[in-house]
Amino acid sequence: MQLILPESCRTQMQHIQESPKFRYVPGEGLRAVPFPGYSVVTPPGTAEAENETFYQSLERYQQQLIKDMGSNILAPVPPPSFHLTLADLIWDSAYRDALQQKPEYEAQLRQQMVKIFEQSQMMNEGNPIHFQAIGLFIMTRAIAMCLVPTNESDYDRMLKFRRSIYQNRELMGLGIEQQYYFTPHITLGYFSEVPPPEMLGQCCESLVTLNHQWLEESNKDFWVNRAELRKFNDMTDYYRESDWAVFGF
Repeated sequence: MQLILPESCRTQMQHIQESPKFRYVPGEGLRAVPFPGYSVVTPPGTAEAENETFYQSLERYQQQLIKDMGSNILAPVPPPSFHLTLADLIWDSAYRDALQQKPEYEAQLRQQMVKIFEQSQMMNEGNPIHFQAIGLFIMTRAIAMCLVPTNESDYDRMLKFRRSIYQNRELMGLGIEQQYYFTPHITLGYFSEVPPPEMLGQCCESLVTLNHQWLEESNKDFWVNRAELRKFNDMTDYYRESDWAVFGF
């Protein structure tokens, strides 16, 4: 809850940084920078009908954010790519290095994820994990919607699922390890530049206002029905092949 408080917003605004994942190209505007890798995520945006109305609400808030802050400051994530990251695996230079050292690396990673999900079937309770969106918050290089589990049991299930990935010895052998604590969120946009000092207060007030509006929002529920291994070449598109690993909750 502290992440969405006005005091937290004002503090975080003093520490934001320009994201290296987007770059302004003269004559073209903001463009995503190559940033390849793999993650375990919920089905993005239009790939999952169960969260469709929730994502529609997020898109409205994203549009208002861009209007308030300016498209030159916030590079939006395309709504069809909205997702919750359940486990970061490998990305950027670590991914490039692994691929250069071992050409079969991707095939090994995909095969191992299939095995992990098969071995984790005992965690499949036939019920989705329930989160609730509580408001927007500032990250160092992005703005995101904060999610919280609605009960302790669902939170424990998610942590066990993550442990089944990060504590797998074969996956460790592929250079994959947990680097971040689980802070459930859906990224709406990345800072393409740091707002000038005179705009920081205005940006923060915009978030506070939107969070007050979110209190009245009816579509706050987010359901994690399944987890999918997906690849990304940059932060605008997460894709998969039909035979890649999928886990149903």
